[in-house]
Amino acid sequence: MITVRHSDQRGLANFGWLNSKHSFSFGHYYDPQHMGFSVLRVINDDIVTVGAGFNTHGHKDMEIISYVLEGAIEHKDSEGNVHILSAGEFQIMSAGSGIYHSEYNVSPTEHLKFLQIWIKPNSLGNKPSYAQKDFGKQQGLTTIATPTGEDGTLLIKQDTKLHQLILKPDSKLSIDIATNRKIYLHQINGTLSVDDVELNAGDGAKIDNIRTLNLANRGQEKVTALIFDLP
Repeated sequence: MITVRHSDQRGLANFGWLNSKHSFSFGHYYDPQHMGFSVLRVINDDIVTVGAGFNTHGHKDMEIISYVLEGAIEHKDSEGNVHILSAGEFQIMSAGSGIYHSEYNVSPTEHLKFLQIWIKPNSLGNKPSYAQKDFGKQQGLTTIATPTGEDGTLLIKQDTKLHQLILKPDSKLSIDIATNRKIYLHQINGTLSVDDVELNAGDGAKIDNIRTLNLANRGQEKVTALIFDLP
């Protein structure tokens, strides 16, 4: 079964410096019908104005992934990590037993656009950790995060895999889904056909009880999406 939530159905938050769309309940936006999917708890589509950002604040027992779409993030945390995260890069911060961090738009002229993703960990009280990496823009499926950190992927403390999907126009790809696994697909840009369902930028799809997923780009624009393989 494929259940689609279109971009314009997401929760909205606009604080002037931050304009955000929430795929699931978050902050002031609450909808009991959209509290997450499996262990996936948050997908926020954030736009941050010049010179603005998230002041130092704390997290605990959450796997937090950021994916920069436009601009760059300046990251600082209580573990001593100070990094710039540029467009195309993925960051994972395991909050574990507790971590404080700030995230700012580093550009003096351009807005910052990024996805903020939270995944519940499978164990609590771990030592906090941080990593970032640019996985490029290869055609097809690129694995970004795994529970083992295998093959240069980011390590996530959950039985979950995150993949980046890129399809050029007039291309297709089939994915086999293991028994008892769920898939969540977040569309970033382009128009993607998922079996007989069409997804556009910002749309999300919960996918359950399907063994093979047929993906196709029948449009003229490159397709980019994130695919979460969930327990």
